Amino acid sequence: MRVIYLCQHFPPETGAPQIRVYEVSKELINRGHQVEVLTAFPHHPKGVIPEEYRGMFYMFENWDGIPVHRSWIYPSPKGSFWKRLMSYFSFTFSAFYSIMKSKPTDVIICNSPPLFLGITGYLGAKMKRAKFVFNVADIWPESAVELGILKNKKFIQLAEMLERFLYKKSWKIATATDGIRDYMIRKGKSEDDVFLLPNGVNTDTFVPMPKNETLLKELGIENKKVFMYAGTLGYAQGLDSVLEAASLLKDTCPEAHFLFVGDGQEREKLLGMVEDMKLDNVTFYGSGPVSEMPNMFSLADYSIVSLRNIELFKGARPSKIFPALSTGTPVLYCGDGESAAILEEYKCGKIAPPEDKEGIAAAVRELVRVPEAEYATMSENGRKLALEQYSWKKIVDDLLYHIQGAARQ
Repeated sequence: MRVIYLCQHFPPETGAPQIRVYEVSKELINRGHQVEVLTAFPHHPKGVIPEEYRGMFYMFENWDGIPVHRSWIYPSPKGSFWKRLMSYFSFTFSAFYSIMKSKPTDVIICNSPPLFLGITGYLGAKMKRAKFVFNVADIWPESAVELGILKNKKFIQLAEMLERFLYKKSWKIATATDGIRDYMIRKGKSEDDVFLLPNGVNTDTFVPMPKNETLLKELGIENKKVFMYAGTLGYAQGLDSVLEAASLLKDTCPEAHFLFVGDGQEREKLLGMVEDMKLDNVTFYGSGPVSEMPNMFSLADYSIVSLRNIELFKGARPSKIFPALSTGTPVLYCGDGESAAILEEYKCGKIAPPEDKEGIAAAVRELVRVPEAEYATMSENGRKLALEQYSWKKIVDDLLYHIQGAARQ
């Protein structure tokens, strides 16, 4: 099988789309398939291209055994919506050069968002005489409208027209969640032409580890029940509610400590909240490479995964859940819907209502007092679920099953 993966984001950036493309590509190559990744120069999350990638329109590199074509993007550091739009379109057009430089292929898998990259994926598939698979991880523009990011009615109408066109013209659609899959079927796509390509985890890298006592001591959080949030510090995560819960707990539940690992646009706001509320039960660690994350999970008794209370997020499966489960770290999910149902069914976490400081605080109090035997069961259940359903090996098995018809005989 010959595969082109077209995506705006790829390592050395960190995040769910980057990890998914890297892991799926690596697994396909390990199985003897031809894979090329077509992506932009690194620029996320700060909107700054690293010095070693500046001043170029295009470059080819080998990234850990994966052939990668990179092309120009206009980076937008915390700019307006229109600046972000310029950023999206800059790569939408520059990626055609990478299409021309890449080898013949059987299938082009194109990541959305951004939705506009689907234009490149569709036309690129025509140029390559390949099948076009649209990999939808977020329903756009609907999600941008619900989050209040997109308000221009004319633009929304045009984006919805493009959305319908790309869904119709795709050979198959891969979705990150069951909720998005159901949405595609309601939009008229055949059930046979929509399949699940969820977030997953490298179960060989993310394994249960003994606590790193040295780092716990360095951070001053030894002998605490550590509730760790690891990921982007963004608006959609609703982390202000988690800090408000921490404020409720700082005197009444001193054994609970909140550790935030990551970076993002909300970081300064959250640090300001910590200072204003004098939260001595909160630590911000900063971000680091993915390779350090199993060690960070060794510090955590529980992993916090939080989302805002928005109807759209009921169909979400945040990628943060699966590394936690794979390391045997039970999840405190501050959300509702699909992910909550998974954690409850497999008994590997606890659910708190989203953006509800009292509800989150109550859940933390309960988890602090969980007996050792019950905790061990939650931990084992999570690891088992990750191995059986969310390892990249299992996900690539499913992907190949659904796209094997694209291979030319």
